[in-house]
Amino acid sequence: MHDPADSADDLSDPELVEPGRGGGLADVLRRRYLLRLIVRRELRARYQGSLLGLGWSYVRPAAHFAVFFFVAGVFLRMSEHIEHFPIFMFSALVLVSFFNETLINTTHAVVGNAPLVRKVYLPRELFPVASLLVSCVHLLPGLAIVLGVALAWGWTPTAAAIGAALLGFALVAVLGIGLGLICSALHVFYRDTAKAVDILTLFVTWSVPMIYPWTVVRDTAPGWALDLYLANPLALGVLLFERAFWWPTTDGTPEFPVHLTRDALVMMVFAVLLLGAGQAVFARLQRRFAEEL
Repeated sequence: MHDPADSADDLSDPELVEPGRGGGLADVLRRRYLLRLIVRRELRARYQGSLLGLGWSYVRPAAHFAVFFFVAGVFLRMSEHIEHFPIFMFSALVLVSFFNETLINTTHAVVGNAPLVRKVYLPRELFPVASLLVSCVHLLPGLAIVLGVALAWGWTPTAAAIGAALLGFALVAVLGIGLGLICSALHVFYRDTAKAVDILTLFVTWSVPMIYPWTVVRDTAPGWALDLYLANPLALGVLLFERAFWWPTTDGTPEFPVHLTRDALVMMVFAVLLLGAGQAVFARLQRRFAEEL
């Protein structure tokens, strides 16, 4: 006969988890094998039947670069005013593309995996985190192109350059996954979320110093507008990438905001707090994911 005491012990087993509850991002770290499987599945699904496969990761940034370079660099003649304009623009473009892809894909992550969410319990944060990692895979070819061009113009690795690049990437990645957790949870209940995210990404390109230097804002906008502009974590991340890859190839005269690193570290704290808020929103809403999907 079944001992009632055994049932009580089963109910108190710390390994048992109430459906819809979990350890959040900590669970994702404990289930790295599952995370790898989901990342591989997303990559295979994205390039299934494609002749180039991951080669599109090189084609897309090259195409984006060509469009922006000819419009801004040639037609608007920004290349005449900004030294080594191609590396200036492309170092920003790869980071902006990474953020946009992360935000768009994480927003669709839960809804896109609806069959798994309905039938199997696993940490639902796995899906947005997997989308972030897929975006990191797509970032690598762009970074390789940036490094190649920078090296051709005399770039040499220094602690300051590598530190600026790592801080810029970390700031944008944490910001992207924090917003992505919120948007992916909201998208389950409000499908308009994806439309709002698409519109938001349209503004990102123009809200950062990618096809124009930040000094244009400093010299033409009132002080409060410049402060607001430099309070944008994406703008700070882009400036750090330009400081890492573009500035060392110039004659050293281009200016950067005073206390750029300090302000980026402050924004990093904000991004971490946003990540915590995103995790809290996701954890609260995920209890109803299965029934909504």
